[in-house]
Amino acid sequence: MKHIDLIIIGGGPIGIACGLEAKKKGLNYLIIEKGPIVNSLFNYPVNMQFFSSSEKLEIDEIPFISNESKPKRNEALEYYRRIVTSNHLNIHLFEKVNSVKKEENIFYIKTEKQEYTASYIILATGFYDKPNTINVPGEELTKVAHYYNDPHFYAKQKLAVIGASNSAVDAALECYRKGADVTMIVRGPEIGRRVKYWVRPDIENRIAEGSIKAYYNTTVKEIQPQQIILKTIKGEVSIENDYVLALTGYMPNFDFLKRIGIRLSDDEKRYPEYNEETMESNIENLYLAGVICGGMDTHIWFIENSRIHAKTIIKHIISGKQNV
Repeated sequence: MKHIDLIIIGGGPIGIACGLEAKKKGLNYLIIEKGPIVNSLFNYPVNMQFFSSSEKLEIDEIPFISNESKPKRNEALEYYRRIVTSNHLNIHLFEKVNSVKKEENIFYIKTEKQEYTASYIILATGFYDKPNTINVPGEELTKVAHYYNDPHFYAKQKLAVIGASNSAVDAALECYRKGADVTMIVRGPEIGRRVKYWVRPDIENRIAEGSIKAYYNTTVKEIQPQQIILKTIKGEVSIENDYVLALTGYMPNFDFLKRIGIRLSDDEKRYPEYNEETMESNIENLYLAGVICGGMDTHIWFIENSRIHAKTIIKHIISGKQNV
């Protein structure tokens, strides 16, 4: 069993930032990622454009040059991949962590491929792994997807898009423009207030002109092979349907956190417990970094405001080692 000073679980932008900082400070570290480099970004829609400008997505003051002020997914993949390869970061890809247990002062980590021990752990696993399900009959059908990739697939199809956030709006607009017959199903009275300001007028105008249909104050009762049953303020409505994109948001892997022993708040927010000054969790020498710190409030932490976590954590680890 190989011992490593610091294991960073999650190879997204913040996990990479932690690896860069650990390397600069001379720590023996390893990043473990269950998929490719920046797995969550890789699974974003192919045409996605970030809300943040490129300089706000930079890590370790490494310039991020993009064609427009707000970069696209492919540019972000190139940026973070080059950081990993050019800096020769120690990262294991396609290696899912199954368990983390602490005995005395040592962490025991089991992955799908091997086992490790570590003195310190950083969890930077993000929130994109587990979709918020709508829990209705038919959600398990193969026509239903919680992740959206390429609009070409839905051309000439009757597509229901559930949700009113950025991901739902982007999918509705892109699929409409590739020839899909799009219907949006929105639980509230309007399109989400956090939708990108340059996109919101587009979706509102398409709905107003009837190019994209929208049901507001509506939820899904049941999904069937050839139709979808809606609950509206005027009663039940059945519409023809070929495919469903249930883009209702995502959440951190709370089960994984609880198995490790990280305490979560009792309310629906499920905030993990950590020291805001050091990012150390309720488990000594186990730190949280990035979006995972916000629990269900996944809009609180972004790359741009959680980049500092890397320096904060590594500084605390170094000070602890010096005091031993």
